[in-house]
Amino acid sequence: MTSAGHRIIPIVAADGARSPGQRRKRLRFYAQTGFFVLFVLAPVFNLLRYDLVAEHAWFLGMEWHIGLDDYSAGRIGLGDLWLNIGLRLFAPIIGAGAALIWVSWKWGRLYCGWLCPHFSVVETINRLMRRAIGKPSLWDTRQLPPREPDGTPIRYDTRWWLITVPLAIGFAFVWAVVLLTYLLPPFEIYGNLVSATLTRNQFVFITAGTVVLSIEFLFARHLFCRYACAVGFFQSLAWMGNKAAMVVGFERDRAADCASCHSACDHACPMRLKPRNVKRMMFTCTQCAQCISACETTQRDNPDGPLLQWVSGEAARHNEAVLQARKPLRGGQ
Repeated sequence: MTSAGHRIIPIVAADGARSPGQRRKRLRFYAQTGFFVLFVLAPVFNLLRYDLVAEHAWFLGMEWHIGLDDYSAGRIGLGDLWLNIGLRLFAPIIGAGAALIWVSWKWGRLYCGWLCPHFSVVETINRLMRRAIGKPSLWDTRQLPPREPDGTPIRYDTRWWLITVPLAIGFAFVWAVVLLTYLLPPFEIYGNLVSATLTRNQFVFITAGTVVLSIEFLFARHLFCRYACAVGFFQSLAWMGNKAAMVVGFERDRAADCASCHSACDHACPMRLKPRNVKRMMFTCTQCAQCISACETTQRDNPDGPLLQWVSGEAARHNEAVLQARKPLRGGQ
C-alpha cells in the first residue's frame, strides 16, 4: 500500500504471465478495433443512421419514425406527435448524453481513449509520423528519444512519409464515405463507388470530406481532440467537476526515480500532455493509459514499482493536493 491508500499492481506475475500494461494495451486494441468496425458497419446493418431519402431514422434494424407523416396525414393528433418527439427523439439523445457524462464524471474520457474511431486514427498516425521525423506531431519542437520505453531502438527515416501520407488520406477517404452512409442508403453509396457512378453531390461530399479530413489528420488531429471536439469537451468538463474521479496518479515523493527514464511518460502521451502534472493541466486526458504503460516498462526493475497508476476516490484527492503543493516537474525529475 502507498501513502495515498492505493495498491500498486506487480508488473510481472510470478508465473511469467503478461504484465498488466500488456493486457491493458491488448484490451484497448480490441476495444478500439471493434468500435471502428462498428462505426463502419452500423449504417450497413441499419443499426444507427438517418436516411435523407426515406426521411426517417433507423435504429437496431428498425425504422424509427417520430410521427410527422402521420400527423400531416391526420392519423395522429398534436398530443401524440409531441409524445413521439419526446420519447423517440429527445429521450434517446438525453439518455445517451447522460450515460456518457456519468461515465466521464467517474472515469474521465474513456470513450475517447478506448472507443473513439477518430482517436485510433490519431494514435496510428502518431506512430508513423514519429518513425518519419522523430516527432508524433509536426508542431512538436524537439524529436523524441530514438527508443521505446523498454529500450528498443527506433530508427527515424523520412521514407516513412511514403506510408504516413497515403494512410492518412486513406483514413480520411474511409471516414468521408462512412459519414455519407449515415445519411444516404449505404448499398447505393458503395455500389456507386464500385461502379464509378457516384452522383455529383455524392462525389463532392466524398471529395471535400477526404480533403478536409486529410488536412486534419496530418496537421491538426491533436488540436481537434483538444479544442474542437464537443464530445470530448463535455466529457472533460464532467471529469473536472469530480475531484474523486479516476486520474493518472503520480507518486511525487519518489520523483527522483524518474531521472533514469528520460520522461518516457511524456513521450508516450498521444495528446502531447505531461502526465505528472496537476489535473487542470491534464484537462484533455483520454485515459488511454499509455503513460502508465511506459512508466511500468521503465520501472520494471524498481522494487517500489511504477510511479504512475490510475487512482480514484481519496487517493485521487490526495494526489491532486500533493501535486498542487509542490513545484511542477521539469525534464526527467
